[in-house]
Amino acid sequence: METLLLTDDEVKTLISMKEVIERVEVAFREKGLKRVQMPAKIYLFFSKHDGDLRAMPSYLEELDISAVKVVNVHPNNRERYNLPTVMAVIVLIDPKTGFPLAIMSGKTITEMRTGAAGGIAAKYLARKDSRVLALVGAGAQARTQLEALLEIFRSFEEVKVWSRSERSREEFKRGIEVKCGRLCNIIPVKSVEGAVRGADIIVTSTPSREPIVMNDWVSAGMHFNCIGADAPGKQELDPLILKRSKIVVDDWEQASHSGEINVPLSKGIITKDSVWAEIGEIVAGLKRGRERPDEITVFTSTGLAIQDAVTADLAYRKALKDGVGRFIKLI
Repeated sequence: METLLLTDDEVKTLISMKEVIERVEVAFREKGLKRVQMPAKIYLFFSKHDGDLRAMPSYLEELDISAVKVVNVHPNNRERYNLPTVMAVIVLIDPKTGFPLAIMSGKTITEMRTGAAGGIAAKYLARKDSRVLALVGAGAQARTQLEALLEIFRSFEEVKVWSRSERSREEFKRGIEVKCGRLCNIIPVKSVEGAVRGADIIVTSTPSREPIVMNDWVSAGMHFNCIGADAPGKQELDPLILKRSKIVVDDWEQASHSGEINVPLSKGIITKDSVWAEIGEIVAGLKRGRERPDEITVFTSTGLAIQDAVTADLAYRKALKDGVGRFIKLI
């Protein structure tokens, strides 16, 4: 047997956001039904280099899909080395034999499956009449979150985008308008408050270690996709927002030590009882999502290995069908 190799450019040609949303929703359901094996991600901290490395194994038992992802987060990579902030490699495993079926770049997969998770969360937690979107952060995750949300809501009247750099806000606007400008009006704004006030859905995707979205700006009926807090000590929301909200996490163990709730939990501002559900429980129909139009809902996304596994499996199967990639004899 030989192992399939796929570059990131090849992966991009193989998967669409619509397909990834469908696969990730299935993965969430399987987790809600307790039919997955997924240890919490393991971290190595490269403190002197301002980065970290994470190992993420998983097995979806009913689907018989298994993979391991190794992924870094180095926020200063672009400025220092002209490299992406996040890079990843995924090994897709045959559960029957343990053979490595494929080795592929996980960069695009990571971006798309995280965007898909935000879209799915908003499907169950945001108001159906949501028309104004705020993007706090204008990097790769802002783009894929918007793409996924457009799959769910079809269009937005306004998409307000903020980042620390005016240049990045304008670059985001130009890049997105080429692809989906007719579906939404992109409005760069100069402050986080200007983005958040009046929005129906707010996506936070910054590496912040202190709150940048304040409680006073938040009104009834808002939904938050919190993407940036994915390591211990990171947070983007004023903890008072969490105390007013229905909180949904992707995985309790990961979220408690590295998601948006990790700092408020460690300080005793909220407790485990403050968390309503895991998103998989809601997708599986075991718990309700949004129940009232005036609820404030918060989805804490830390990124699950099962999301990577089902998306890598999708790319692998399509690559075999379309003759994409190349085989090597590893074993």
